[in-house]
Amino acid sequence: MTTGRLYDIQGFSVQDGPGIRTTAFLKGCPLRCPWCHSPESQAFARQLSWMSMRCLGREACRDRCVNACPKGAIEEGPLKTDVATGEQVRTIHVKRDLCDNCGACADKCYAEALTMCGRDYTSEELVSRLLQDKNFFDTSGGGVTISGGEPLSQADFTVEVLRGLKEAGIHTALDTTGFAPWEALERTMPWVDLYLYDLKHMDSAKHKATVGVPNEIIHENARKLSEHGKALQIRIPVIPRFNEDEENIRATAEFCVELGDAVQVVQLLPYHNMGVMKYLRISDLKPLEAVPPSDEKMEQLKNLMASYGLKVTIH
Repeated sequence: MTTGRLYDIQGFSVQDGPGIRTTAFLKGCPLRCPWCHSPESQAFARQLSWMSMRCLGREACRDRCVNACPKGAIEEGPLKTDVATGEQVRTIHVKRDLCDNCGACADKCYAEALTMCGRDYTSEELVSRLLQDKNFFDTSGGGVTISGGEPLSQADFTVEVLRGLKEAGIHTALDTTGFAPWEALERTMPWVDLYLYDLKHMDSAKHKATVGVPNEIIHENARKLSEHGKALQIRIPVIPRFNEDEENIRATAEFCVELGDAVQVVQLLPYHNMGVMKYLRISDLKPLEAVPPSDEKMEQLKNLMASYGLKVTIH
């Protein structure tokens, strides 16, 4: 029995495969997509998350977290207006260059403005937790999706969880970037009903320059899954000034056609900025901020891919 690290479990998920599902989000990813809507998924280590809107801003409370930090990484921060009283109260500021994510301050935070992102489970514990939602799966034709991050970065844990779910009769989906050794992906095949498979850009140099890794392994793994007859749901994040041009969309469509009947559907995922605030909770890094593609643009891309005989949806 292995141990894995998650950053979230989301029930009543209807976006990550058929029916009503529960999605388990594993922590850690080898890619660094600047548009990532879950930046807390990228690092494998636990991270301190700071939500200023929850901070009470009271001196006695503030002193608890400031004094708890052994590194001196918590200091008094800016003023904000208390929405309940209209008073000006002083929040805190996390000095990220000093913080080592020990969690001492989070243990002292009454309001859970400071929390630790990342919880460890044994494979048995996680399967037990996911099976609590079995009634929803049975009545809706749903199941469990293992997502991330990149779940194949915790391959032993992922395989054990998937096996436990399949042995309990649960429909399983694996949401993956495909950037992993084939041996890791191959081990999941007996236990996965559907692969949610990301394709970000067909040009490997552009892929590496933007997300930090090349795409040859990703494409080769997709071909191998197709050759083994595994069901694929291709997911394409549509990112302004990155992969929305006609040349790349046509190349992506041609690749999907190459994969044959394995591709059940191609999902176009328009960029959104819902993850911007999450970056500010865990770091001082500035994320990508762009104008989301218009509905008209998304329809154009959908029609272009559909012209290759593919079933295409806007997700």
